[in-house]
Amino acid sequence: MTTTIYGLSGSRAIRSLWAIEETGIEYTHVPTHFFNDSKTPEYLAINPNGRIPALADGDTMLFESMAINLYLTGRYAPQLHPGNDLDLAKTMQWSVWAISEIEPLQMQIVVQKFFSGGNPDQSIIDNAGKQLDRPLLVLDTHLATTNYLLGDEFSVADLNLAGVMLLLQMVDLDLSPYGKVSSWLNQCYNRDALKRAQALD
Repeated sequence: MTTTIYGLSGSRAIRSLWAIEETGIEYTHVPTHFFNDSKTPEYLAINPNGRIPALADGDTMLFESMAINLYLTGRYAPQLHPGNDLDLAKTMQWSVWAISEIEPLQMQIVVQKFFSGGNPDQSIIDNAGKQLDRPLLVLDTHLATTNYLLGDEFSVADLNLAGVMLLLQMVDLDLSPYGKVSSWLNQCYNRDALKRAQALD
């Protein structure tokens, strides 16, 4: 059976490339661009949304990075996967929280810094940064009592949230007011699996 991840490491696909590197399984990486490559009939048969990433694992087809990562760790890396219903619910909680509370605001900054034709609207950047203070304080408070999101060990919950927050690193958001978040991210981002994933393409 062949396992294939579609997407570019410089996109949201990095989250699932990181996850599959954590599993240690052999896989094929198809560096699919989010414009033309993801709109071909062949790719749309795997992900009808025409977005990246996507996973083909034998006859199993999945899209959305959070779902792909839960599948990969559940099947191939049980040490990273929630071991009980409560931890699974908490993993879903932090994964959904990442894409609802963090991602929309950080994307406002990304758009202004990298896709504004050299004319960013600083007021949008500043406002998004101010709004990020609330969720970052929530995360900082949680991490004051635990090394990782679910306890003492790195898990797919950490991978999913830290994977989303890679964009904050790209836009150089000052995280120094959130010491626990900064320390946690450093631990996550120092993992060899992420470094291997970032070297792809």
